[in-house]
Amino acid sequence: MRALVWHGKGDIRYDTVPDPRIEERTDAIVKVSSCAICGSDLHLMDGYIPFMESGDVLGHECMGEVVEVGPETKDLKVGDRVVVPFTITCGKCEQCRKGNYSVCENSNRNAALASRMFGHTTAGLFGYSHITGGYAGGQAEYVRVPFADTTVIKAPKNGLSDEQLLFLSDIFPTGWQAAVHCDIEEGDVVAVWGCGPVAQFAIKSCFMLGAHTVIAIDRVPERLEMARQAGAITIDFEKESVLERLNDLTGGRGPDKCIEAVGMEAHAGLGSAQGLQGMYDKAKAALMLETERPAALREALYACRPGGIVSVAGVFGGMADKIPLGAFMNKGLTLRTGQTHVKRFAEDLLRRIEEGEIDPTFVITHRLSLADGPEAYHTFRDKKDGCIKVVLTP
Repeated sequence: MRALVWHGKGDIRYDTVPDPRIEERTDAIVKVSSCAICGSDLHLMDGYIPFMESGDVLGHECMGEVVEVGPETKDLKVGDRVVVPFTITCGKCEQCRKGNYSVCENSNRNAALASRMFGHTTAGLFGYSHITGGYAGGQAEYVRVPFADTTVIKAPKNGLSDEQLLFLSDIFPTGWQAAVHCDIEEGDVVAVWGCGPVAQFAIKSCFMLGAHTVIAIDRVPERLEMARQAGAITIDFEKESVLERLNDLTGGRGPDKCIEAVGMEAHAGLGSAQGLQGMYDKAKAALMLETERPAALREALYACRPGGIVSVAGVFGGMADKIPLGAFMNKGLTLRTGQTHVKRFAEDLLRRIEEGEIDPTFVITHRLSLADGPEAYHTFRDKKDGCIKVVLTP
């Protein structure tokens, strides 16, 4: 089959690779009908996530049709149309029973490696390095789905298109979880760092959950415009001080809740302190003394109103310096984060799509073939041609 394959930093290729096969009795094979490039895929492309190996198949946002099932797969049958969440979930361990699907205790086949890195294992993920199991991803013609019964989301038989359903695999529930973690109350002001695809869903989710005001922070004109269309007030961090503007907009109190939707490759904003910290992060990362550039997280911790919540949806992979623990502790902030428990939210979000409360296709700017994937990675990363979200068709 054909797939998008990682061969090193900045080197994504459209290759021929072996077809997946049933390896465990609870597996299924899905013929991919649609897949997408996620912002966190760029961390792989840029070499920030460790434990990638040349030849790894990329992608963790996909859906398609079941074409083969293992003998112990009970709820799925050949011909079923399914969305494949990025988290692989056994459905039986203590964490899965609690709904903490992204920290499934059984799905990461490289659990010992994850435990050395994080202290304990987390769930297996599709197409996201060997620290999360080394599973082949879904930017391919076919994908093997372990624990298929409890991992996939069955598509309803009501005519919803791939584009309406595809983002249930990751970015819609990820943006939703970021907002849910904020415990939004009537009258809340929520600030969102980043206006990429996850942040766009976080903005819409905040409004759906009752936020009074959402303030979106980015520097890319097309992303800022999309946020404004969703009803957010926007701040271009290259043109004005984020902290000063947030104080102006909140009467000096700061946002009640803050969402960091940027992650490890954040750019520093306007102002000498952030600028110097940005230079520091780049130098440390170049010397392999730091793996993250946490400028957005630092700013969110400084900006948040005392007693508020900082929700982190951006992906981090290792170590970060100069986190303002004094601000975090003395202001009595709550920090919430984690890879997304997709299945926890899937039924509710599917209902919202079916009822027309949200049309997830709003975020799509580019529709291309899988063969165009390598070029699309660069277009997305470099924010060319107004690119916000790419959907690929094998």
